[in-house]
Amino acid sequence: MRGIVFRGNCTLELATFPDPTPGVGEVVLEIKASGMCGSDLHFYRQQENVARRSVIGGHEPCGVVVAVGPGVIGPYARVGARVMVHHYSGCMGCPDCRSGWPQMCRTTPVTVYGTDAHGAHAPYMKVPADTLVPLDERLSFEAGAAISCGTGTAWGAFERIGLTGRDTVAVFGQGPVGLSATLLAKAQGARVIALDIDESRRNTAKSFGADAVINPRDGRVGEAIRELTEGKGVSVGLETSGAATANQDALDSVSPWGTVCLVGIGSEFSFSLAKYLRTQVRILTSWTMSIQGQRACADFVVDRGIDLDKLFTNRWRLDQAEEAYQSFNRQSGGKGVFLM
Repeated sequence: MRGIVFRGNCTLELATFPDPTPGVGEVVLEIKASGMCGSDLHFYRQQENVARRSVIGGHEPCGVVVAVGPGVIGPYARVGARVMVHHYSGCMGCPDCRSGWPQMCRTTPVTVYGTDAHGAHAPYMKVPADTLVPLDERLSFEAGAAISCGTGTAWGAFERIGLTGRDTVAVFGQGPVGLSATLLAKAQGARVIALDIDESRRNTAKSFGADAVINPRDGRVGEAIRELTEGKGVSVGLETSGAATANQDALDSVSPWGTVCLVGIGSEFSFSLAKYLRTQVRILTSWTMSIQGQRACADFVVDRGIDLDKLFTNRWRLDQAEEAYQSFNRQSGGKGVFLM
């Protein structure tokens, strides 16, 4: 089979690999949809020499089980099952792993599929059976791919925050995670202010139900948000863009006792404790979601009838990988996905 390998310096290769065979406790999926995530761009763009890298990318897998290895048990690990993948694997015995957070494992090096082991940008993918999450028949494979990381990341952040319908949330960045956050927050009854420097993404956020949109390039984000909130500021600021200025804007836009949650990867910023100490602002980080959270997100999407398919503006074949990532690298528009 052929799979996408990121070579750095905005290059990639559609390389050839043996078809996977499941070992003990493993299954093989026939991939139906593999989402493109913003964190892919870190490997796509990285400058150091990665010519010897031989890992298939893609960490938003969704497909059908086609082979089951010895010792596999569980209702989802059967041939023909429609499944998503929680794209991490740890020791599976420590408290973090057993509570559904294998990415937090401190006992053994964590495997991240698409980074440390072959991912989903290929026709087939081998994973431990305990990473599988069922995909409801009412969800498309594309929706399952989104929930496997981007949409699930937004869900996990809101779980950390404890979002309610009483909140007003400013979502900084309207890429795949930010647009998912806009959809999920509106479905939970919150008021949403969506921010992005790209006009098409602001327009999409508005069509997804955002109550107001702001262009951060106008240079008055905090002031604009306070105008929209009668001077109070928002109760929640969710930063998804990975821009240092957005981190600072989020801090400057929340009301006293508010919450800032940082999700976007890639930025560094500092702040004055003296400036914010007396605001009682809560600052959180959030890293994707637990395996239980991934299923809860999928259940919520089904229960509320959320159309996740409208996140996708680009659907690609594997042999269009170069064009797909050149387009995605412009960071304009919605989400991309490879369909097999």
